[in-house]
Formats: sequence, structure tokens, C-alpha cells
Amino acid sequence: MQQSLAKIVGEAYVLPGSELVYTGEETLFADRGSAQFVVRPASAEEVAEVVAWCYSNDVTVTPRGGGTGWAGGAVPLGEGIVLSLERLTAIRSFDPLRWRIEVEAGVTTATVQRLARENGLYFPPDPGAPEESLIGGNVATNAGGPHCFKYGVTGAWVTGVEAVIAPGELIRVGGPTRKDVAGYDLVSLMTGSEGTLGVITSVWLRLIPSPGPSLPVAAFYPDAESGTEAIEAVMAAGPVAAAIEYLDERTLQVAGGGFPGGVPDGAGFLLIADCDSGQADRDALREALEEGAIAPPICPDDPESLWRWRDGMGLVVASELGTKLSDDIAVPLDRLAEAIERTVEIGRQHGIEACSWGHAGDGNLHSTFMLDPDDELAVRRVMAAGDDLMAMAIELGGTISGEHGIGIAKNGWLHKQWGGPASRAHEAIKQALDPKNLMNPGKKLT
Repeated sequence: MQQSLAKIVGEAYVLPGSELVYTGEETLFADRGSAQFVVRPASAEEVAEVVAWCYSNDVTVTPRGGGTGWAGGAVPLGEGIVLSLERLTAIRSFDPLRWRIEVEAGVTTATVQRLARENGLYFPPDPGAPEESLIGGNVATNAGGPHCFKYGVTGAWVTGVEAVIAPGELIRVGGPTRKDVAGYDLVSLMTGSEGTLGVITSVWLRLIPSPGPSLPVAAFYPDAESGTEAIEAVMAAGPVAAAIEYLDERTLQVAGGGFPGGVPDGAGFLLIADCDSGQADRDALREALEEGAIAPPICPDDPESLWRWRDGMGLVVASELGTKLSDDIAVPLDRLAEAIERTVEIGRQHGIEACSWGHAGDGNLHSTFMLDPDDELAVRRVMAAGDDLMAMAIELGGTISGEHGIGIAKNGWLHKQWGGPASRAHEAIKQALDPKNLMNPGKKLT
């Protein structure tokens, strides 16, 4: 196997499958990862050759971007190859005057954001870890982020996809055309497929003119109920907030020390509403946040510091006990307060510390269980708590994944969310595009 793959990509780009940097993710499931080899092609054509060889020889393929996922979608399950796309870094075309760009799968999120910004444009998706996360992985997981509230998840910005599908064929669907309804929406089908239907090698992205600067407003509330009521006031205020983020009471206890200006006494819930449409709109959002707040809403002098603090939330919470398991359930907005409170209750039932923060405007919780990774009993309890969390999301009319995907972390739960007929349709698509089940097997199962 090694010699055959080396003939395609070069001997230096076939590595042992034990290379930890290519088998893990930001998840408790990362320690399961292993493969026979890691293959690092340099072009879409090499990707196609590798997939063709693997399909002919019944070798499984686990596509991999930057390894920043949270659901184990890029964790290999002990066989086949990891197909790393990190060397596909070309900016194939960039047309600022037409607000469009085509980039290969290995280009970082930060690179796309920087190129857009330097040309007076904006690429809104901000799923985190921009210097490490790769565009191909963002599209493959349909990644989200804080500013999805106003601008939508990654898939809303994809107008075309180049991908390698079984048995090793390179396809291009969509492209620079902004409207295309000629056939089944294969662009959307590949987006969010987590490498189970093919390997994304390049994407067309649309851009928009840069909005105004970030003008956030932060307000503290005594509890989740009063805080979520304020979300509805923000949505009714008129201006569309660029993001509406929240932190629950336990998260504030863990991370509040880093909040610019400090956390007032009696605070049990924090809302941050970002505004990128001018000071007048910010004033309207600030007024909407006043009712129920325990103190006048704050307009930070240094928005960048605030967002750095918010972006680092996961690391701070994980460090409390050593690690964490975070799920990304989403519920209807009118059930958000209940989901926040029940997350803590589920943790309590299993003897695990729990908290949540997330994208309040989307009803998207990062429900989190904190634990010592060396405590085997705690790990088992957290896994059981995670199952209860999935069940709760479905019960509340929500989804088991708002932005991280299914991967291996939530296998078996999609069927419970969708039911039989929809699940069978899901499985039929997989069978049609990957009849040998060699493309990222064991992931995104119903």
C-alpha cells in the first residue's frame, strides 16, 4: 500500500498512521483514532488518484482538514488512510469587484477572511480557530459561529464545490454563478456531508462588502429566564444584531474573571449583542437589553478584547477540571431557557459539573460537561449525560447538532431525531454515492 500511494504523492508525503497530529480532534473521542497511513496530496488530481486507488483496493479514506472539529468526523477508526488536505492551499481565483473567490480545501479560514478584509469585503462565517481551521473542513461540516445569527452558516456562502467522489472521479458543481437551479442541489449535498460522500478539494465562495465595525453591547441578568426574554426584545428592536451570544451562571463563575470590566454581583446570565450597522442601531439594541438587566448594559471600549475573551471560552472551561465534553444542540428560541436549565440538571443527575454558553439568537447551546480525563468513572458518566442531552434536544423540538456535525460522537441519534423514512433516505444517498462504504466509514450514521 505504502509504495503504491507514494507513487502518486511522493514518498515524503506518505506518513505512518500513528502520527497523532493527524488522528485526533478537539474531542474526547480523539484517543480512538488510528490508521494505516497518512497521505498528503498536493492537488485535486492527486486526491482523485489516491481515492481511485483506495476504491479499487477496498481501502477506507478519512478526509482531514485542520483537525479542529468537535464531533470526531476526522478521526480515523483504525484502518485505511487519513487523506490530509493541508497541501491544497491555492487561491485559484479572486475577483474582488465581483465579490467572489475560489480557494482550495487547505486554505485557512483566516486567509479567506484576511483577503476579503484587505479588499473592503467580508467573509462572515467565523467557526473559531481561524488560523488552524481549513475551508474544506468548514464546508464539509457546514460550520457555524457567532455571526451565523445574521449571516448564516458556512453553506450559505458556498456557490460551487469541486470534489472527488467514488470511485475516484473529480466533479465540479456550481461555481461563480450566483444562481443555479439546473439540477439536484449537489453543492448543498456535499456541504455538511463530513467526507462521507466525497472529498471536497476546492470551493467557490461569495463575499459581501464589509459592514461597519463591531459595536457590541453586553448586559447581565439574574437568570436564564430573564436573559432569554431579553433576546426576544433584541429581535423585536428593529436592527438585526450581527450576533447574540450568551453565557449561563456556571460559565460566568468559571470564566467571568476575564470579562472586561468584571462581572457584577448577582449576575446569573450574560448576553452579548453585536452590532455592525452603526451607532444608532447599537443604541436601539442597548435599549432593548435594559429591561430585566441587573445593571445598565455595557458598551465595551475595546470590542476586540471582548471577542477574544468570548473566543477563548472553551479553553477556559476545559481547564477547570482538565477537559470537557461540549455538544452543540440547538432548540427553538422559545425553549432556550428550558434547555439551559435542563443541561445543568442533566449534569447534576449524573454527578457531573455542567454549564453552557453559545449562540443565543440561533438557540444553539454549547452544553458542556466538565471532567478529569483520567477519571474513568467520570468519562462514563459524561457519555451517559451526553445521551440524555441529545434526547432532551429532540424532546424540545430541536436538533442534535447546530454546527459541529454528527461525526462519531452522535452516531445513532439522527434516526431518533428524524424517524425511519427520512433516515432511510439519508442512507440511500450514502449508498448511491459510496456503494462500498469506504468514504469516512463509521461517521454521520443515522
